[in-house]
Amino acid sequence: MTATYDTPVVLDRREGPYGEVVLRRHGALLQIIANGCFLMDTSDGRSERLLVDAARDALGPRPGPHVLIGGLGVGFSLAHAAADPYWGAITVVERERAIVDWHREGPLTALSAQALADRRTEIVEADLIAYLTETSATYDALCLDIDNGPGWTVTEGNEGLYSPSGLTSCARVLKPGGIVAVWSAQPSPDFEETLWNAGFQQVRTEEIPVARGVPDVVHIAVRPG
Repeated sequence: MTATYDTPVVLDRREGPYGEVVLRRHGALLQIIANGCFLMDTSDGRSERLLVDAARDALGPRPGPHVLIGGLGVGFSLAHAAADPYWGAITVVERERAIVDWHREGPLTALSAQALADRRTEIVEADLIAYLTETSATYDALCLDIDNGPGWTVTEGNEGLYSPSGLTSCARVLKPGGIVAVWSAQPSPDFEETLWNAGFQQVRTEEIPVARGVPDVVHIAVRPG
């Protein structure tokens, strides 16, 4: 049977330590599916770019700031950060080897090859929560795009990032005055409250305008100086 434009075609399917992850093509789009649930595709990228820009704007002038991007995804955030000379160093933490492979030598190369070749870019294959708990590195900004955000996680364990203990780990690796920016598929007043309770300041939420439905948002907060 010949696939039509509207028929998704599986390009790769992997079983990893966190379940199944699939890369498929649906027409012109590439999509990542985790444990049967749609996570992201290459259709837009506005909210992923806002994630990086919101952190930059909140930081303001600062010499060679180091940004950590949590989650490689389809590569929009990494590509946008690497296109901006503002960032002095870019570390991406991604726990799925399959996703890293798809960027290094697979169909997602077209989106990220230039960013991966940038001397400022480092890819760390690790669970983000464990990394934030264990690393000795410090960062000026954390741009976190894990799962569908604090209000709806697909993979068991990811909700820990948005918990008080997860935010404590975020604060631990942030330099004074550092920024945490968190992407979410929907607004979360409860998460805003959790950020305040974890000691962050200047908590706010920026929405991504959409034609219909609930907008994506970026939650932004500052670690006190």
